[in-house]
Amino acid sequence: MGRMVALLRAVNVGGRKLPMAELRALCGTLGWTDVATYIQSGNLVFSAPGTADEIETVLEKAIEKAFGLDVPVIVRSKAEWTKYPGLNPFPRAAKDEPAKLHLVLSKKPPARGAADTIQARAKAGEQVRQAGDALWLHYPEGAGTSKLTPSLIDRAIGSPGTARNYNTLLKLLEMLEA
Repeated sequence: MGRMVALLRAVNVGGRKLPMAELRALCGTLGWTDVATYIQSGNLVFSAPGTADEIETVLEKAIEKAFGLDVPVIVRSKAEWTKYPGLNPFPRAAKDEPAKLHLVLSKKPPARGAADTIQARAKAGEQVRQAGDALWLHYPEGAGTSKLTPSLIDRAIGSPGTARNYNTLLKLLEMLEA
């Protein structure tokens, strides 16, 4: 059984309610262990057998059945997750304004040129870089004011993605290592 992180996209926003206590209980019924969540935005740390793709499919189907929600799930192993801080192309932002630095992960690796496509639409000093299987976005004015919408980012990447700020990345890493 490997330690994993699952990121659920767009839960507990816009009427898409998914209580974290119920999500943890659902994961327990799947035979997963050491299940923990972080805040209400769909961050899950757990131990389970199988590949990331298998776990994504199992959890998506279980959420659909239990809650009636179509929720894209993106899973990374502990080994993959521990590499992200070192791949960060914006070390100054990570240190000075970690809430404005976002890691974007997607179900499939980003399409060639995804970062350039998104960067071409950036305003207000926003910066986009790709490192490995992730995109990194720095929002100096904050993500809430950005015109870089999830649908624009998904189209550029070529598959559903979800973002977490640098503080969340580090908290999930801490949970994985606990």
